[in-house]
Amino acid sequence: MRLIDTKDAAGHVLCHDITVIIRGEKKGVAFKKGHIVTEDDIPELLKLGKEHLYIWEKDENMYHEDEAAAILRDLCMGEGMHATAPSEGKIELIADLDGILTIRRDALHRLNSIDQIMVASRHGFTPVRKGDKLAGTRVIPLVIEKRKMEMAREAVGDTPILSVLPYLPLKAGIVTTGSEVYTGRIQDTFTPVLVEKLKEYGIEVVAHRLCSDDRGMITQALLDMKQEGCTLLLTTGGMSVDPDDKTPAAIRDTGCRIVSYGAPVLPGAMMMVAYLGQVPILGLPGCVMYAKRTIFDLLMPRVAAGVEITRDDIVSLGEGGLCLNCPVCTYPNCGFGK
Repeated sequence: MRLIDTKDAAGHVLCHDITVIIRGEKKGVAFKKGHIVTEDDIPELLKLGKEHLYIWEKDENMYHEDEAAAILRDLCMGEGMHATAPSEGKIELIADLDGILTIRRDALHRLNSIDQIMVASRHGFTPVRKGDKLAGTRVIPLVIEKRKMEMAREAVGDTPILSVLPYLPLKAGIVTTGSEVYTGRIQDTFTPVLVEKLKEYGIEVVAHRLCSDDRGMITQALLDMKQEGCTLLLTTGGMSVDPDDKTPAAIRDTGCRIVSYGAPVLPGAMMMVAYLGQVPILGLPGCVMYAKRTIFDLLMPRVAAGVEITRDDIVSLGEGGLCLNCPVCTYPNCGFGK
């Protein structure tokens, strides 16, 4: 780059975008990088407060901000997304499908630790829709040393930092527990809520069983539905520590691998996560029926995308695991689960 007086800029090539900001109306690019300045442009540039301009002079040891942003784009952009064209030195990544955003957090941290480089993203494991903005990349100066971009490549490696995993076409089986429902003394109001929640992920409910508070009956229902081809099993009711609540023990009796019974999340502390072979089992606490958002909403996007839940995943939910029950729910655009 070379700095020159704007009044002498005719015929020179701009090396950066010139932004115009009109309060309450717009912010945009008035003159794009690469524009050849004309005599007629000079008064307009002066009106924008640009009495001096940087013009582009190629240096073999430096990258222009757009070139550097493109390198960061390639380091970040994985499956399920596309990139915008550079604008004011920034490139954004946009979701191509509905799914869950995954992030290599260590790689992102290493990348942002390099001076003059930045990538800003949404939180990992956030459910996203097609067209959602996922991240933005840019470097801080107008030009940056090539060696720093080599450092960026080394920090990230060959695997992109971001990816969007699509939701899988899971077939759900629901076991509704509780003698009061099984005998017809009260109506099952949990299952309809759950069916609607599963629709958010394109999951079809293909099997449903009503069970009394009988441990063996609940266990057999789960085993039968797996045998029938269900690829996701859910139980409703009986998840507390009351004497008549047999669901946790019944889940264990299937021979499954228990990941966790209990979670540092409110609402949702009594959640159970287990795997019967490759089939996830979610023992749902009663709050899933009546609360707007619960631990179910934090874990279900991962399950729907085929991401295996670990004990560490659940433990890490403690920070941000308190839902504030806002009068107007804006989840996932809030701090719950983050």
